[in-house]
Amino acid sequence: MSTREGSLEAPTRHPLDWKNPDFYNEDKLNHELERIFDICHGCRRCVSLCTAFPTLFDLVDESSTMEVDGVAKSDYWKVVDECYLCDLCYMTKCPYVPPHAWNLDFPHTMLRAKAIKFKKGGTTFRDKLLSSTDAMGKLASIPVVVQVVNASLKSKPIRKMVDSVLHIHPERRLPEYDSAKFRATAKPRNDFAVKDGAKTPGKVAIYSTCYVNYNEPGIGHDLVKLLTHNEIPHVLVEKEACCGMPKLELGDLDAVAKLKETNIPHLAKLAREGYAILTPVPSCTLMYKQELPLMFPEDADVQAVREAMWDPFEYLMARNVDGLLKTDFKAPLGKVAYHVPCHQRVQNIGNKTRDALQLAGAEVTLVERCSGHDGTWGVKSEFFEKSMKIGKPVFRQMAEPAPDYVSSDCAIAARHILQGMGEAATAQKQHPITLLRIAYGLE
Repeated sequence: MSTREGSLEAPTRHPLDWKNPDFYNEDKLNHELERIFDICHGCRRCVSLCTAFPTLFDLVDESSTMEVDGVAKSDYWKVVDECYLCDLCYMTKCPYVPPHAWNLDFPHTMLRAKAIKFKKGGTTFRDKLLSSTDAMGKLASIPVVVQVVNASLKSKPIRKMVDSVLHIHPERRLPEYDSAKFRATAKPRNDFAVKDGAKTPGKVAIYSTCYVNYNEPGIGHDLVKLLTHNEIPHVLVEKEACCGMPKLELGDLDAVAKLKETNIPHLAKLAREGYAILTPVPSCTLMYKQELPLMFPEDADVQAVREAMWDPFEYLMARNVDGLLKTDFKAPLGKVAYHVPCHQRVQNIGNKTRDALQLAGAEVTLVERCSGHDGTWGVKSEFFEKSMKIGKPVFRQMAEPAPDYVSSDCAIAARHILQGMGEAATAQKQHPITLLRIAYGLE
């Protein structure tokens, strides 16, 4: 009996078999890559998502056979390097993901390839450095050092020198660092009465993330203000390290496991105490909702954290359904061009940020397409131009309504979009959490 074309069932994900020695067998990887590439070549539905698929199809079309068997195995790595694990192909495009019999998981096969490359020592110092977000943040946010670092980020001669040594593109606008780290300066409130809703726990724990802690602490402070205004008791996670997503994207799965051992005990304790755990960066939320549970499917603590983890707007809008969210918005937001990050889209929670902004009175233009930045990928010199090319449709769609604000739950995507919109752009870049704080009239 022939295998039916495509699948109508919801995608399911198999656990990542990363502790199996065969996972790191390059010959077996190549066999699986050839199988998957052949299916992708016959479908080509994902050609518009990123540059990994056009790279693959060009390799096939330019080969002697015009089939995957004509592509050199060494060229497979060109496709792997173009994939930044956004997961959109799996969740939104591919008709052959499980439970389809072909069992195609393009992102996790790319992850396997990256893990093999890392094990073989094929990862550059630059890539290891960029993925060490905690170490970089702690160093760069030291008083006095932070002024030097931030000035260097704006210096063309220094940026050109950095490009020549580390291959970080001199034109990429990079986030500054802040010596007033969020965790050191936050003033959470835990003195309100706990009001559980039918859909929501009545108390919150904030996992601030490296980015909010070191780069834009204002996002975290604004989240505290939103929770305080709504009289939701909240605490900071007692101890936190990087979620592990940058190391996952590098293929350094042992480092991911080490970070998990640091974070999960504190998070699991809060989960079992009935806290909703909020993370203001979608990639971090996804790490705890999907990637760690797939890496450690038998770990009860990891699964407990998964159940307790919320996107902030997923939580706030569920709170609204419970009749427990204040809607006393005072300040008009005007036009907001809002970009939905890939790592939020694949959480399957719907457009909760858009819904919250509209509830606050904003005129929202929704753009649901990859911006092309992805963590550190768009920072690298060899991928900068491609990241800007991928983002062109987003830049145009975000600029069309002449918005007052450009916003994305992914702060680095918002910066990338504003850069792509060009010097003529007059919109302010603000995180959606900050926009909701402005709408409430909070200082």
